[in-house]
This record gives sequence, C-alpha cells and structure tokens, in this order.
Amino acid sequence: MTPSTSEFRSKLNVPVLAPGNVQTIQLESMLQDLPLYDFAAELDVLGTEVAEIFEQHPLLPGVILTENGRFLSLISRHRLLEYLLRPYGIDLFLEKPLRILQSYDRTVPLILSGDTPILTAAQQALRRPFDRLRDPIVVRLGADQYRILDPHELNIAYWQLRGIETQVRIERLQLQMLQSEKMASLGRLVDGVSHEILDPVSFIWGNLSHIAEYSRSLLEIIGAYEKCITDVPQKVIDLKEAIEFDYIREDLPKTLDSIKTGAERLSRLANSLQNFCHIDEVYPRPANLHDCLDSVLLLLKSRLSSDIQVTKNYGHLPPVPCFISQLSQVFMNILNCSIDTLLNQAAYREQNPDLVSSDAPQIRISTEVCSIDGTGQRWVAIQIADNSSEMSIEIQRQLMQAFSTELTKETSLATSYRIVTARHSGIFRVYCDISPKLRGTVFEILLPLN
Repeated sequence: MTPSTSEFRSKLNVPVLAPGNVQTIQLESMLQDLPLYDFAAELDVLGTEVAEIFEQHPLLPGVILTENGRFLSLISRHRLLEYLLRPYGIDLFLEKPLRILQSYDRTVPLILSGDTPILTAAQQALRRPFDRLRDPIVVRLGADQYRILDPHELNIAYWQLRGIETQVRIERLQLQMLQSEKMASLGRLVDGVSHEILDPVSFIWGNLSHIAEYSRSLLEIIGAYEKCITDVPQKVIDLKEAIEFDYIREDLPKTLDSIKTGAERLSRLANSLQNFCHIDEVYPRPANLHDCLDSVLLLLKSRLSSDIQVTKNYGHLPPVPCFISQLSQVFMNILNCSIDTLLNQAAYREQNPDLVSSDAPQIRISTEVCSIDGTGQRWVAIQIADNSSEMSIEIQRQLMQAFSTELTKETSLATSYRIVTARHSGIFRVYCDISPKLRGTVFEILLPLN
C-alpha cells in the first residue's frame, strides 16, 4: 500500500534559516556565523514534496538527505532540476522517493565543521571541480547536526573579509608610516641634543690637558719655593693647614683624571646616541657591526644590572654593507628581550627560594664570518644568546609562524625579523642552545656579504 502524503510530510522538516552574524563579520569569523539553512528529508519522501518546498522557498540551495535521522548526502536545487530535465526525468524522479534520485547522484558534498574559518572554507570550496562550484556546502555543527550553506553567501563573506584585510593592511601601513615619522623626528631631536652635549664636552676635553699642565706647573713652582725659602712665614703655614695643602697636592691629579674619565664616558654616550639615531641613507653603507653592538650595550648599561654578565666573543669581521641604524634597532630589541627574560627569571627565583640555580644570568654575543650553503657565499653571523629557561618547541613554532604571517601583531621581534629578512636579505633564527656551556635561547642573525 502506498503511504499517504501526510506520512511523507512527517519525514520532511520545514526549512529554517539561521541568520548568522554577517553584520559583525570579522577576520576570525567561522562558518557557523553565516546564514545556514536547516532543511532535511528522509529517503522515503517523494520528489514532489521537495519540489513544493523549493517552490515556496526560492533561495533554498538544497536538501540534506537522511535515513532514520542519519546524514547521508545532499542534493542541490540546480542538480535536482538537471535530473528532472532529462528524458523521463519527471516520471523517474519527481513521482518517486528520493531514494531513487540518491542512487543516481553519486557526488560527494563538501562537508566542513562549523568552526572552520571563513577564509579557509572559501579556499577549500574553490578547489572543487568547476561543475560543482555551485553546489551548497554541508556545515557540521555537532553530532547529527548538519546545515546547508549557500556558496554565494560564502563568497560574499569571503570578499568582505578580503576587504577587511586590505583595510587592516592600509591602516597598518599608515600606522607604520606615522611611527616611522615619529621615530625620525625623535631621532633628529636626540641627534641635536647629542650634538649640543658634545660641544661643551669637547670644550672640557680640550681644556683638561691644559688644566693638568697648569696645575702641574703651579705645584712645581710651589715645591721650588718650599725648597728655596727656609723661613716660611707663619701666615703661610696657617693657610696651608687651613686648605689642607698636602691633601690637595695629592688629590688634584686624581680629580683631573676623574673629570677626564667622566668627559670621555659622556662623549662616548653622546656618540652612541648619534649613531643609534642616525637616519639611514637610501642605499646600504659598509659599517662596523662591533662598534654598533658596543654602542647599543652602552645605551643599555642602565638596564644591565651587576648580576647580568655580558660576554663578547667577537670574530674578525669586514665592514658589512647594511642600514646600520636599522640593525642597531634590531640589536636593541633582541637585547631588551633577553634582559627582560633574565630579570623576570631572577625575580621569580627570589619569590621561590626553593628553586636553586648555580648559573648566573648571562648574555653571550658572538660574531663570525661563515658559509651556510656550501656555495662559497660568505655570511656574517651574529648570535645573541642568554641562559634563560629553555624555549619549548611549540613556542618556537608559534614565534616563527607569527614572523611569517602578514597580519601578525606588531612586536619588536616581528619588526626585527622584517628588517633582517626584507631590508637586508638576511636570515633570522630563534632556537634553543642545549649545549652544557650555555643552555637558553639563541637569536641568530645572518647577513650576506656582497
């Protein structure tokens, strides 16, 4: 006996459209945030029943086929129409249960999880054969929960996200240009201040030699007077005792040497500031990387506490063609990262006295000329290593993945990575040193020697 129409309708749900969050779509949006259709039919339902639903809902892209509530496949609207247009298609498919149609249609639908990012889903949908690009996509929300996604909705969301990506890139570029302009203005300001510091320091430095010579001559004259005059007036004796002349004679050369050392340090600091804030030219210029590293270490001297040991193992390096100001920023970023890690680790150990460690905080800087690919191409290798806690493989992977992502968060290390790789055609590596000599994190910079 043929089942009645009401029995078929009990196996056919009314299409429901979940509106999604299209208005608030973001780069992190997933398929479950898009409009999804909930329309399923058992295999025993007649084709006429599904055709009536399609006629009532012209935007419905397809129907999910189930058997005893279990997902089997999907039939799209346009594929159903193609079957009906075949010779005897109406008699063969429209008046028969969907089971007949499903036996003819062997196409496997694209099934994606609801938490699949929209950008990823669009790429997978575009990889389908050309004749299946119009097929709806099955979205799996959970156990035995399947929804239908119109590929047109996915394309709209995809191009919206591409527009958001473009806007983000433009805003980031504008921010970088603004930041570069600020840094350039700050660099010019600091360069001017350094120049103003160097002027009086040069006066002091230039006159110190004369003051030392004058004081030495005056002391010689006073010594000659003391030898020639045996009967020294009492007034002179009282004055020498009042001003502690013997102490002045002994301490004056030391004072002049101390002033000379201070002026020298101030001059080196001002020169380091000028070098660090120097605005690079259009083309790279040969530079001494050792002087650059020493200048950065001098600027960071206030952060390098007495507990942190800095060991320098410099090799013989030729002048390296580079943008020296940008490399100074790279060295500054890496050293700041190592210092922060060592200071945080020391503070953690102070709060947890049970953690005993005999290793003093240490930063090791090494340079050498090497060959990495066996082609004879020479590279300059700069390694900045610290003996902080070892970085896990997962953290290293996430770090390098962030370096290679265009829309990554702007960080000092990401900026350093771009300067080394994009501006200098170099290589930037981060790895763990597991040797007994120094266990910790190693930042390695490789620059080609042209």
